[in-house]
Amino acid sequence: MDNMSYPMILTLMVPKESKSYRHIYFTCFLFLYLLILSINIRLVMIIIMTKTLHEPMYIFLSHLCINGVYGASGFYPKFLSNLILDSYVISSHMCALQTFVIYSSLLCEFTILTVMSYDRYVAICKPLDYHSKLTTFTCFKLILFSWIVPNISVIPAVLLANLRPFCKSHIDKFYCDNWSIVKLSCASSFVNNVYGYIVAVIFLSCAVIIIVSYVKLIFACKASLESRKKFWQTCLPHILSLINFTLALLFDVTFSRYGSNDIPESLRNFLALELIIVPPVFNPVIYGLNITAVRKQVFTSCVAARVKVSGARKKG
Repeated sequence: MDNMSYPMILTLMVPKESKSYRHIYFTCFLFLYLLILSINIRLVMIIIMTKTLHEPMYIFLSHLCINGVYGASGFYPKFLSNLILDSYVISSHMCALQTFVIYSSLLCEFTILTVMSYDRYVAICKPLDYHSKLTTFTCFKLILFSWIVPNISVIPAVLLANLRPFCKSHIDKFYCDNWSIVKLSCASSFVNNVYGYIVAVIFLSCAVIIIVSYVKLIFACKASLESRKKFWQTCLPHILSLINFTLALLFDVTFSRYGSNDIPESLRNFLALELIIVPPVFNPVIYGLNITAVRKQVFTSCVAARVKVSGARKKG
């Protein structure tokens, strides 16, 4: 059967002892998904509703949170339905869609973190030029760049993987990813490899921009105590997010392409899921706790909500 004309049914990895523990898995992953939705949407709403947070840094942060929700929605609904139905299958068309959402989200995170590093560089190294360089129109262009470039980069990769004839039907992961789909085909993967390296070079240039920005920031912050405080307050969350995300992404890409059976299956699964689970939870929490302006607004909104609840109880 030609998989270019008909959707082929693929099988996904089954969690260990899923028959006994699938309801526990379902509860845990549902809690994680609801947690990701609630904390990311809450942070975005606080930034939208608070005029003092209508600054480039917080606008970029809100897009990082939106991207976290987008990426999580590419994994959790399907995985939760697999657990509750105890059926770990997916059509080739839905697999392509899931691959596109997850990969575009991962690359969007990288470009948004790149834009945020540029924002911090201008804010700390060139504070007098900050508002002239990061105008509303410039922010709009940077946001468009951070969304459009990753999505355009992923489309050819997904098409190249899915327009090949499949000779296998099992994906050794809980979700679809591009290289797993490539490995289902018996045809040559030369074109996929070449395109993959081109995309890697493009996004490595983003990594270079981030490194250069932070090297300049470190030298600039030596000049004054105020600059050092500003660096640790606003750049520390960004550095932590970047390190966590980069390490998880490097492992996932390296193992998908050059994986070894020497690594225990449970560790492989944990590290593959870490890429999807941790950043959407980690980013809003670390930014919300470390950035004073955001922390104050979260605290204020929580207090206001408690007052409303207690007032409603008294009336009742």
